[in-house]
Amino acid sequence: MKNKPILIIGGTGKTGRRVAERLTARGLPVRIGSRSSDPSFDWGNPSTWAASLQGAESVYITYYPDLALPGAAASIGAFAEQAVKQGIKRLVLLSGRGEEEAQLSEKALRDSGADWTILRASWFCQNFSESFLLDSVLSGSIILPAADVAEPFIDADDIADVAVAALTEDGHIGKLYELTGPRALTFKEATEEIAKASGRDVRYVQVTSEQFISALAQQDMPDYVLTLLTELFTKVLDGRNSHLTDGVQLALNREPRDFADYARDTAAAGIWGVPNV
Repeated sequence: MKNKPILIIGGTGKTGRRVAERLTARGLPVRIGSRSSDPSFDWGNPSTWAASLQGAESVYITYYPDLALPGAAASIGAFAEQAVKQGIKRLVLLSGRGEEEAQLSEKALRDSGADWTILRASWFCQNFSESFLLDSVLSGSIILPAADVAEPFIDADDIADVAVAALTEDGHIGKLYELTGPRALTFKEATEEIAKASGRDVRYVQVTSEQFISALAQQDMPDYVLTLLTELFTKVLDGRNSHLTDGVQLALNREPRDFADYARDTAAAGIWGVPNV
């Protein structure tokens, strides 16, 4: 196995980057699959897939832009079949909780003949520090249409640890791990945790779905981002994902990181800047 690289599709993303770092630290060869890598990998161009897969041992799959979008399942199925055809059977897919389109992609993976593992993750803690909510934290106002629905935020480091285990250890084939943090928080509570850890004056402001969608439309963002955020905040965050699961415990035999630990470490790293005075 040490002579064959592990292919990481989306190796510069929130989880892919962490998976690559962990594998490299173990002395295992890694191949990044992205538009800027060599060979280049592009979900929208299936002719790029074979070269990225050539000679790989296993694959960690993240789909861009998101499994929630129509057409993702067809791409995942075709890619998985291509991997199996090229002799690569161990495939680990990052999926999302409560998303019908994502579950179609999971089925496509299972039907491909691969030795599959599925990581069905809740909302990432790192969305507050490595994604679209970072600017909101820095501005002092997190403005969303999420009311009192709680989300069991999962740390991307926990996802990466489970992914590495699934890619390198026995016992994970055919497993669907639903990954959540150890407690559920509303977005208001999460905002308060960030304010406490960072020393910044950060407040949560609840708006209606209509106000949220209208504000997004005025930000000149790509249509797919508008679609994804609208789907997330008008459908998925309805309480269906509020319950805790034991996926991290089952995969790693330890507890997942708490949101407060994430907030403390992120603040200490200076990502949210200096405290307000």
